[in-house]
Amino acid sequence: MPSDTYFTVAPEWTWYIVLYFFFGGIAGGSYFLAAMLDVFGDESDRPLSRIGYYIAFPAVLVCGPLLIIDLNRPERFWHMLIQSNRIPLPMFKYWSPMSVGAWGLTVFGAFATVSFIGALAEEGKIRWGPIQSLNRGVRRGRLSGVFGLVGAAFGFFLASYTGVLLAVTNRPIWADTTLLGLLFVTSAASTASALMLLLAHRRRDVSPDSIRWLDRLDNRVMLVELVALALVIVSLGSVAREWLSAWGVLLALGVVVTGILLPLALHWRPRLLGGASIPAAAVLALIGGFILRVVVVMSSEGV
Repeated sequence: MPSDTYFTVAPEWTWYIVLYFFFGGIAGGSYFLAAMLDVFGDESDRPLSRIGYYIAFPAVLVCGPLLIIDLNRPERFWHMLIQSNRIPLPMFKYWSPMSVGAWGLTVFGAFATVSFIGALAEEGKIRWGPIQSLNRGVRRGRLSGVFGLVGAAFGFFLASYTGVLLAVTNRPIWADTTLLGLLFVTSAASTASALMLLLAHRRRDVSPDSIRWLDRLDNRVMLVELVALALVIVSLGSVAREWLSAWGVLLALGVVVTGILLPLALHWRPRLLGGASIPAAAVLALIGGFILRVVVVMSSEGV
């Protein structure tokens, strides 16, 4: 039986949205992992935590322009945040997924910016006295933990929001399952941890224990991602046959094999490629995470 949502008009999303979903997932996932290391880890985990903040800031920085460029009227993007009245009051529509998403991205961007500056100051790359003093004061007090947890919540929101946004539309495939949020958040964690491992691999200041912890986490997340993808396919029911008939090869080879099974094999058998195993696994996981978003977005666009 075909999906009962086939009558709707495609939103005509372009590759800008695919890239937004990809970078948004990496930004939210990296910040979440960095904050968890920051709050619950010890001092030896700080270098790896800073890498997460270094990733989150530029990743979220490109998200806004990607969304704006994709608009039919890019110059009117500010209407998502500010009312067009004489008094420019904030525009927030709690019933609108687009409005909630725009504000979520904005608030998360603020957290990512502050944490990025703090990480630079901690490494001595920003030597301006007021920032150094403020950063030391925050690090000594409880404010750092509270800030990290709130920022992590917004990071989790950004990582999962894109999948939830698709599920609340009336488009085929997207609206035929409620599990896209779960799939996207696990993929975000997988791609974020992969990129953190890739950047931490050659850094001498990163503790081996921190890398081992992230490596184990990455393995578990990829397994959960594989289960989440299987659950999405099962939840689609008969619609899955039409989806997989057109996109099944790319999903199987690009996501399952390239993005999950091969990285898992390299993690479990690192001698296969020697010292290149971890970087190779990370690159493959990133490719698989990108292809996943291509398949999910473009498969419904073409219906």
